[in-house]
Amino acid sequence: MRQSTGLYAALALWALTGTGTLAESAGHGGLPPALPAAVNDHSSRPPALPAAQTAGPEGALCTGFGPQTPRDIGQRRGLNRTAWTPAPAAAELTLCNIHTHTNAEHKGPGFSVFVGDGVNGGYACNQTDELTAEELRPVQNPHFDGIKPGDTIEVHWVYTSCEVDPGPGLGSCLSDSCKNPQLRVESQVFLLVNDPKALNFLDYAYAGTHVAGRAQARALPSGTGEPVVFAGSTTGPDYTQAVCSPMLVTWSVRPTCAKLDIYTLDRWGAAGNVFQEHHSHGVRQLVTAQELLSFIDE
Repeated sequence: MRQSTGLYAALALWALTGTGTLAESAGHGGLPPALPAAVNDHSSRPPALPAAQTAGPEGALCTGFGPQTPRDIGQRRGLNRTAWTPAPAAAELTLCNIHTHTNAEHKGPGFSVFVGDGVNGGYACNQTDELTAEELRPVQNPHFDGIKPGDTIEVHWVYTSCEVDPGPGLGSCLSDSCKNPQLRVESQVFLLVNDPKALNFLDYAYAGTHVAGRAQARALPSGTGEPVVFAGSTTGPDYTQAVCSPMLVTWSVRPTCAKLDIYTLDRWGAAGNVFQEHHSHGVRQLVTAQELLSFIDE
């Protein structure tokens, strides 16, 4: 789940407990005072947000916060015991945003090839070196920046308990009257190929579909293993193990890669999607400190 300078970084000042209410202030490195319980509405206009803050001394673990993301989903250990109630299933929530990261932010059984540190780092799909020359043919006249055939991307479908309309950024996942939602991110890692026989991104996009009054993606990926579900945070390159996101998020990360036809993602960007996504985003480096990780149940 990306968070960039400005809106996304500011949004990280709100911390959720497992009951969906904001935690009380805990002094330096703590969390903002609680807000009143949310009352849902249909507004997609995000509330005014304060500026982002750094938690703790530079280089120190921000251990006053809840569990952080991304993580190695094959490693279940974690010492962060922040109270957490998993968000409902995606079908019981409202899709509020879809975006991509170039390279996987998480590490998993099917995407364990380390690419590097920094915003352009992360992990690649294990079968990247096995791609054919045909699968690696460049895209002609691309409309979606930050990707090329052979790249790994991690796609995040963000769901909220607020009654909002899908739109750009995490600000679309809350409103003036629903500032402390339960959030769920469905995640799939793809290997981009120039192959029309590969998966079609438009099959997983938002096309105005509503089920029981809730916005939904056309479908979520399947056939890539049982998702690993755990408590974590928002992600994106603004955050490190010293600068934590206090937002509590239910993550559902599929453990293996799937090949995706890059032209279908390009068409999604060219079509002017409601999320205003025209490029793939950078990554937050893997969180490894046990104090910042939740325990993943078997």
